Amino acid sequence: MKEKYYLGVDVGSVSTNLVLINDKLEVKAYVYERTRGEPIKAVQNGLKLLVEKMGREVPVFGAGTTGSARQLSATIVGADVVRNEITAHAVAAIHEVPNVRTVLEIGGQDSKIIIIRDGVVVDFAMNTVCAAGTGSFLDHQAQRLGIPIEDFGDMALKAEKGTRIAGRCTVFAESDMIHKQQVGHPIEEIIYGLCQALVRNYLNNLAKGKEIEAPIVFQGGVAANKGIKRAFEEAIQHEIIIPTFYNVMGAIGAAILAKEKTDRTGKTNFRGFEAAEFSFQTSSFECHHCSNHCEVVSMKLDGKTVANWGGRCGRWEIGEVERLDFTVS
Repeated sequence: MKEKYYLGVDVGSVSTNLVLINDKLEVKAYVYERTRGEPIKAVQNGLKLLVEKMGREVPVFGAGTTGSARQLSATIVGADVVRNEITAHAVAAIHEVPNVRTVLEIGGQDSKIIIIRDGVVVDFAMNTVCAAGTGSFLDHQAQRLGIPIEDFGDMALKAEKGTRIAGRCTVFAESDMIHKQQVGHPIEEIIYGLCQALVRNYLNNLAKGKEIEAPIVFQGGVAANKGIKRAFEEAIQHEIIIPTFYNVMGAIGAAILAKEKTDRTGKTNFRGFEAAEFSFQTSSFECHHCSNHCEVVSMKLDGKTVANWGGRCGRWEIGEVERLDFTVS
């Protein structure tokens, strides 16, 4: 029997990730690239890159989307299921480590903690307001220090101890790092001190009041930083598990959910890889039907409206949106 494939798409403010898994839930190909403020272009380019890796005739039996632009990407690819990031990341972590109890996730612009008990999400928290402790902040500090971000973690591991850095705010952290450089602290200790500060900030704010129990899975782009992993293990006093595909776990979760959905329905809305060539346009308008004055986003394909979203009452949701599952669970 010919192998079946399932597509997962995770579009965030920093990165756009696409994954193809087979019916055994094995990752066969993935794309990790920058969104650069153009999610439509990023998703379509991701589809093209998957075609380069796997060929255009790959039999895709289902597609799922997640991330901050999940509705938009769902319309582009023709998704069968759309889920929030918490659900997608939890599903992927449970697949990787079936008895996982805590998921730490740090991406380019936000961070999350997910508490799982017996395979069910029982608590979570997200930080989408402050960039302290996220990948973009680490990238900025690496550039300022003239150190490739790929070497940041290795340099942190060379430090015997970390220099105390104020990590509650990006501005304070940066000024504190500059001061520590000026008084002569070794660069390795400053870098590891920054890692410790970011972990402290994460645990004192995002994870405050939550029971962090092992097994603990660390995912998201920042999981590549060995210094952050070391700082987490020292602070929590537990081993941290980093999955093989740590940077595309949201997309993997979306693909798994798409398989579960289409296994039940026996059909898919996937448009095919030809969607990479379609002409999509987005615009928005304010609805004045009630006092909410919702901003409704409208998406057109070759001039025809195929999806609207953003309204609270659903009066504007048409076309493709009516056929998609936008339940947030």
